[in-house]
Amino acid sequence: MPPKKPAPTGSPLQLREVTDVQTMRALTHPVRIALLETLSLYGPMTATEAGERINESPTTCSFHLRQLAKYGFVEEAGGGRGRARPWRMRSIGMRIMTGEDSASELAAEAFVRLFRERVFGRYRLWLEGRGAYPRKWRKAAGENQNVFYLTANELEALNEELAEILLSRYRERLTDPSTRPPGATLVEMLVLSYPIEPPPKDTEA
Repeated sequence: MPPKKPAPTGSPLQLREVTDVQTMRALTHPVRIALLETLSLYGPMTATEAGERINESPTTCSFHLRQLAKYGFVEEAGGGRGRARPWRMRSIGMRIMTGEDSASELAAEAFVRLFRERVFGRYRLWLEGRGAYPRKWRKAAGENQNVFYLTANELEALNEELAEILLSRYRERLTDPSTRPPGATLVEMLVLSYPIEPPPKDTEA
């Protein structure tokens, strides 16, 4: 079925910070992640509509939407009854914040691994099917690799700066179709940053 365009929802929703282990574990399910992605990108929809998009039954989607509502990620958008009720996001995007305990680290790792597998799956589909895209889109798509020396504080600041640039410049387009210029389509950018060797032992920076 053709993509359903996101419905305008007013001002951009705020990024949610997830800190507790129970919520991380509740999110670590492929159907729930798929539902969050779908509602974030395409706006409010019913369990039946969501099921058609992610290839799951309305019953399955209805159950997982209720679970996501329990943890405050989605809410009823108003109108409809039963499985015909539309659901919408309460926030767009999230930041996983781990504590010092091992349970928190393990829960965050499990969620991020599952989420990244979906992202990399879409990237593989792009590589396999990019020949079908117009030349200007093949040229515009980028792959960049950079290696440089940073302290932990500098790396954190760099990630925050990159996120702020992207959020302030393009975030509103997710929730307000009127802000999208002609010819705009959904683009996914994945930025990974990580040390490739252990830090010096004589410094905490």
